Amino acid sequence: MNAKELGEKTPDQLRDELVTLKKEAFNLRFQQATGQLENTARIRQVRRDVARINTVLNQKAAAAASDA
Repeated sequence: MNAKELGEKTPDQLRDELVTLKKEAFNLRFQQATGQLENTARIRQVRRDVARINTVLNQKAAAAASDA
């Protein structure tokens, strides 16, 4: 997932993706705490994807505010 792909999505799609990623992050943290996590790099990927989506959402909100 890159910023260009995210920029093409609507804010509603981005929020849906954000909810999905946050659920995945929770599950990964739970697996890590119980010692069942196999792919530790996935935690980092999910955290960065969440940050990337938040950045794009903020950019879209700022662009909408400046247009109004």
